Amino acid sequence: MLAEERYHRILELLRKERAVKVAPLAELFGVSAETIRRDLDYLEREGCLKKVYGGAILEQVDTGVPQFREREQQFQQNKLEAAELVCRFVREGDSIALDAGTTSLAIARVLKRQYERLTIFTHSIAVVNELMDKPSFTVVLAGGVVHPEEVSASGAFCLEHLRQYHVNFYFLTPSGVSLHAGITSGITSCGFADVEVQRTMADIAGRTIVLCSSSCFDKVCLLKVCDLIRAECILTDSRLPAEIRREYEAAGVVVITPETAGA
Repeated sequence: MLAEERYHRILELLRKERAVKVAPLAELFGVSAETIRRDLDYLEREGCLKKVYGGAILEQVDTGVPQFREREQQFQQNKLEAAELVCRFVREGDSIALDAGTTSLAIARVLKRQYERLTIFTHSIAVVNELMDKPSFTVVLAGGVVHPEEVSASGAFCLEHLRQYHVNFYFLTPSGVSLHAGITSGITSCGFADVEVQRTMADIAGRTIVLCSSSCFDKVCLLKVCDLIRAECILTDSRLPAEIRREYEAAGVVVITPETAGA
């Protein structure tokens, strides 16, 4: 089989499966693994795919995200399931930073139900509203310019406010997680402001933990928040395919799902 034919077949498989592995491709085409790696190198240079550990993935860059209320309705069960995993880390009395992602609202609901004494720093008005009936919590709103569509505040004053503190945990809720592109977020109606808040929260946190729906894996959004190495681990739901979890773990990224939480 000519190289051009392999390229065509590889891209065909990627469009169907969104991911391919070197060993099965080598067996399928009757060539060496090194030949397949060269094929993937060529296709990556052409912008057709992204190489990852052991294979390649098909990725598209998402330039924006829906507004908060629309996102809140998406993957609700996934977000709640992942949010439950924060209890593996948080202890009474801890201080926690929560950004304005819709997954942060799920985290707030879990924390309110499971704990009595926490200090929460956030720029999310939605999170503040959720915690208003929990008087034993200390809730600090980092204020600034209010964005009604995102139910949050941001801007220079918000960033300066956050920089005055140091927190135990930041549960970072991105739009995308990728082995080659790192942790990314799309542009909301706030423009670049929300990503600046996420970066600042990571700077003030002793431990940064990513929490996202399985739908965020192998997804690249327009704005980079930070490299994967900044995150201690990724918490996600049970719908993450085992193959993707193994791929990330082989690259040194700790991925925790409800099934592996007790392991």
